[in-house]
Amino acid sequence: MAIHIKNNEVAVFAIGGLGEIGKNMYGVQFQDEIIVIDAGIKFPEDDLLGIDYVISDYQYLVNNRQKIKALVITHGHEDHIGGIPFLLQQLPEIPIYAGPLALALIKSKLEEHNQLRTTELHELNEDSELRFRKLSVTFFRTTHSIPDTLGIAVHTPQGIIVQTGDYKFDLTPVGDQPAPNLQRMAQLGADGVLLLMSDSTNAEIPTFTKSERFVGNSIRHIFEKIEGRIIFATFASNISRIAQASETAMANGRKIAVFGRSMEAAIANGRELGYLHIPDDVLIDVNTLNHLPANKVMILCTGSQGEPMAALSRIAAGTHRQIHIQPDDTVVFSSNPIPGNTTSVNHTINLLEEAGAHVIHGKVNNIHTSGHGGQEEQKLMLRLMKPKYFMPIHGEYRMLKIHTDLAELCGVPKDRSFIMENGDMLALTKDSARIAGHFAADDVYVDGSGVGDIGNVVLKDRRMLSEEGLVVVVATIDYQHGNILAGPDILSRGFVYMRESGELIGQAQRRVFRAIRTTFKGDNTPTEGMVRDAITDTLQDFLFTKTERHPMILPMLVNAQ
Repeated sequence: MAIHIKNNEVAVFAIGGLGEIGKNMYGVQFQDEIIVIDAGIKFPEDDLLGIDYVISDYQYLVNNRQKIKALVITHGHEDHIGGIPFLLQQLPEIPIYAGPLALALIKSKLEEHNQLRTTELHELNEDSELRFRKLSVTFFRTTHSIPDTLGIAVHTPQGIIVQTGDYKFDLTPVGDQPAPNLQRMAQLGADGVLLLMSDSTNAEIPTFTKSERFVGNSIRHIFEKIEGRIIFATFASNISRIAQASETAMANGRKIAVFGRSMEAAIANGRELGYLHIPDDVLIDVNTLNHLPANKVMILCTGSQGEPMAALSRIAAGTHRQIHIQPDDTVVFSSNPIPGNTTSVNHTINLLEEAGAHVIHGKVNNIHTSGHGGQEEQKLMLRLMKPKYFMPIHGEYRMLKIHTDLAELCGVPKDRSFIMENGDMLALTKDSARIAGHFAADDVYVDGSGVGDIGNVVLKDRRMLSEEGLVVVVATIDYQHGNILAGPDILSRGFVYMRESGELIGQAQRRVFRAIRTTFKGDNTPTEGMVRDAITDTLQDFLFTKTERHPMILPMLVNAQ
């Protein structure tokens, strides 16, 4: 579907973030200027075997690279900044603008990818203003589960386009973080918001999200009762939670040991930027940890999502080189499982309990609260911004749908709300909005150092191998004279156990032998492809009849000349 944007129209699009949680990336375009907002990744579902990350297809931006004025970042979570190194591989010239913590996290990413020296970076705060020839960008402070979160307002000749970023209305944030700037949001609404793009993650939750300070009270009550070591697991990016756990540990006379590379980096960044007030003498290494009484120690670590290589998972499995579970240990999971991670989280909890630890987790203990606003906060955002048009973002389809229903309750007519897909182009003027075409914005898979070289065919093969196994057929063939000089030999990997399936393998060999001979009976000399097809077809039918399984068949034919 071709894209048709008129010269006076502002175009708004998502390269990722619609119909999904993660991979957030949006664009606002007017004539020859584009502002890109965020560049995130998505973590793979279980069926994406071997895939490390899912990123967006950046081709539309590559095709329009001369129009891109800035990549502006709302906050420092992976689903908003994780794709930056991959974007810069294709578009190294894009200048990046971000708040202090997001910028620190981006810098460490770019250092890993050897891109730091070649990238133009700028620090933002909510009073910053970016001015370009036709577009300008201002900011408003929000609250989330990480400091320095900003909403973004793109000022265009047709009106203001607002992208909220991830937000909740936490009026009592912890530490030195300021509350959300309701006055600035209301001022944008008074000035006239043409389109509001708003976070839909918690659109199914019909309440306000609890303040981070509420979790702090729960942590205090829990810590006061624990007499052994505390192992506290949370997201490394959740600086507010780390701050509360650290302050409570210090108030109870505990020293803090930090494990996990991302957690160590978070502590360093948080202390440097003034979000974490942990004195040097409170932080201890593993040698000191092992010589202190159990009631004087808190271990802060990654792994609250059951990630196999994270510190907590290795502690649970008994494979961590430095920490082993002791009988009086209490492990606190201060996060809810991300959809798709429940099984691995439960597995980690079971291993910890089996090793003798007491585990505290789940909503019952009030040790986690979301960083995203529920329906009441989404309605408040709509009332503050009073948009003419509405486009829900950052959510699966059902969440986007509920969010448009909320918008209707808040005065946005249904025909002015747009549930869009990644790649859809929304064209707006002061008094009109229409879908103006679509560009390709499919998922791109990152596997090791390979970006985009794993497609659906490879994933289908991986799924088949994981579910049904592999059968390899090896034969040496003289094509000129139509003779089988060696084999066929059959090897099984993940299909059947060879030693106990001698009869089945023998029958399969005879079938393959006959199939190869049959291809040579005609007048024409068969090609290698024809012999391969004959082997595959014969074995597939025979093995399914015998086992009701469809292993991958891999003929390896040696041409004897």
